[in-house]
Amino acid sequence: MSDLDELENQSIFIIREAYWRYRAKLAVLWSCGKDSTTMLYLIRKAFLGDIPLSVIHIDTSFKFKEIYKFRDNLVKKWHLKLIVAKNELALKEGMSPEKGRFECCNALKTEALKQTIKKYGFQALFLAIRRDEHAIRAKERFWSPRDKDFKWDYQNQPLEMWAEFSKAKEENEIHFRIHPLLSWREIDIWGYIKREKIPIINLYFAKKGKRYRSIGCEPCCEPVPSEANTIDKIIKELEETKIAERTGRAQDKEKAYMMQKLRTLGYM
Repeated sequence: MSDLDELENQSIFIIREAYWRYRAKLAVLWSCGKDSTTMLYLIRKAFLGDIPLSVIHIDTSFKFKEIYKFRDNLVKKWHLKLIVAKNELALKEGMSPEKGRFECCNALKTEALKQTIKKYGFQALFLAIRRDEHAIRAKERFWSPRDKDFKWDYQNQPLEMWAEFSKAKEENEIHFRIHPLLSWREIDIWGYIKREKIPIINLYFAKKGKRYRSIGCEPCCEPVPSEANTIDKIIKELEETKIAERTGRAQDKEKAYMMQKLRTLGYM
């Protein structure tokens, strides 16, 4: 069994365990990036070609136009039950990255997600974060509880041993974040995309000497120098690079504790 097979088996096990427990109260967050699209693919594989869950796309209205086009095409191709989460009031009041990265992310992502969970009554969410993606995300568990205010108590997390990922729900916990890709590395994702022929946005491939390694809102992303215009070249680049994956994301550059502060408040 290859390393990719082991990662795939672990993710599918977690996906099926979570579905058995939450069913209609479970949803998946999909940013349309390489990680969350890989997670959607794994969910399809876990349920033999079907995705029996609601798929939430948080729309800040500042995403790349390529993301919206990719989203709409895959919704039709994979027959996704899409929910678009949007904080209409904040947008109407003029919220944008110009108001501050922290304020914008909190209003247009975290608050939009809170509104959607409350509206549909979801008790658990799949998120495609990875430990190697960011030092703060490395603190996460496969099953991570959030309280009624969506807060993440990173200093008091459940113990996870011997593939026992779940824990008893405590009185103040309102939902779980479930992370089936936590053990994957960036290079594993690309190896799996290549092996399984998973569709991916072309923003990841180099044009004129630059490409995006991490995508989200267009004003908050910068391309990095690269000549990698194929998956094979991206994998080779990752084998040699010492540059962090999220170097091109503006929110990570400003203050070292910003991601931890955002995630503590419920950010993805």
